[in-house]
Amino acid sequence: MKRLLPAPLLSFALFVLWMVLNRSLGLADALIGMVLGVSIPLLTRGLRPLPVRVRHPITILRLGLRVAADTVESNWGTLRVFLFPHLRRHPAGFVHIPLQLRDPNALAVLAMIVCITPGTSWAELSSDHSMLMLHVLELGDRPEFVAHIKARYERPLMEIFE
Repeated sequence: MKRLLPAPLLSFALFVLWMVLNRSLGLADALIGMVLGVSIPLLTRGLRPLPVRVRHPITILRLGLRVAADTVESNWGTLRVFLFPHLRRHPAGFVHIPLQLRDPNALAVLAMIVCITPGTSWAELSSDHSMLMLHVLELGDRPEFVAHIKARYERPLMEIFE
């Protein structure tokens, strides 16, 4: 069964998404949804990182709440910069962050966190995964920003994934 459905949750989600997007409960739409739900995970099996062994569910919850709060705060800061550019506190810039994080799943989650937080974007990851370069809309004290990323995101991700 695992060979036919390598990611059953993804298959189910694709089927439901297809049905919702088509606003139909028809047999033809259901068959197409099932074909997509089975074939897409099979075709993309090689693109998925290593299997995940998640630990510390409380840390996951804390990290999720922290990311949500940081995202809201960053939204307001980014809105302020775009609506009132003359109130900009610091210039934009690139910052290099040394990483201890090595797990590919954890790096993927870090990339998502950085990308959903307005004002920051993932610019580059070194080939040995030891250095991350981010672009920051308002970059003040570089060492403080590096410490912020490492403490708020990298450390919990290491606890969860490694």
